[in-house]
Amino acid sequence: MERDEYTDRYVNPYTDFGFKKLFGTEMNKELLISFINSLLSDKEQIRDLTYLNTENLGISEADRKAVFDVYCETDSGEKILVEMQRGQQLFFKERSLYYASFPIQQQGKRGDWDYQLKAVYVIAILNFVFDHTHDGYFHHEVQLTDSKTREVFYDKLTFIYLEMPKFNKKEEELDSMFDKWLFVLRNLTRLMEKPATLQERVFTRFFEAAEIAKFTVEEYHHYETSLKVYRDWRNTIDFAVQKATKEGEQKGMQIGMQKGIEKGMQEEKLNIARQMKANGIPTHTIAACTGLDTEEINRL
Repeated sequence: MERDEYTDRYVNPYTDFGFKKLFGTEMNKELLISFINSLLSDKEQIRDLTYLNTENLGISEADRKAVFDVYCETDSGEKILVEMQRGQQLFFKERSLYYASFPIQQQGKRGDWDYQLKAVYVIAILNFVFDHTHDGYFHHEVQLTDSKTREVFYDKLTFIYLEMPKFNKKEEELDSMFDKWLFVLRNLTRLMEKPATLQERVFTRFFEAAEIAKFTVEEYHHYETSLKVYRDWRNTIDFAVQKATKEGEQKGMQIGMQKGIEKGMQEEKLNIARQMKANGIPTHTIAACTGLDTEEINRL
């Protein structure tokens, strides 16, 4: 495929490649710091961070491993997971809780230890809506609270969920760094140039990093593969929704959607992995693009 076949100027941040290129590389660390700080506006600001291994194992070999999109540690020792949830998944809240267990238990020390923990943040950027009760409420910040007093019981474990489809501010309505970051993530593939409102230097760097024409040949190839995976996921979801809708009842729609999404996405990921493997693409690259375990890929 030739490069001029792309009509988008900027990378799709909802693809695995696009998200990790923009926020998961050392050279673009300032972008991640700025984005996280925009979410923590009323808390201590991050000055620096270190990227950690995104593949994490449980306490024992029998435990299921977790592969994060971005996993980092701040200069003050806080752990932050940033996940791009491209499509709705069954038990995605449970998944985020499970993921949070890794940076918690990894802080354990052998010998005499008083159990003092550094804060853990799980930030999930959602390309779907999970709360249909509050249409205008898209920024969820969840902590452990006392069910009677409603006071925060423990403030060192925070889950931040951003329902991106609900963010519909226009360029002229952006009045904070948080708004600006959500705007570019929501609209990046529809933009042909950096909006005039985004005057901050970090956004100049962001749009430079996101420009497809500046990719190396290898980066372009990986993005092409990742974009195909993303589009196939979207097609699978859209098909599942249409099929479920035709079934009529709301209950039937929900069941059909869940089953169609789960089965269709898994089958498509396996097919893509087979194609990539046949083309000699390394296993770790296939795993990054498809989200499959390396063991599962090796069995194909």
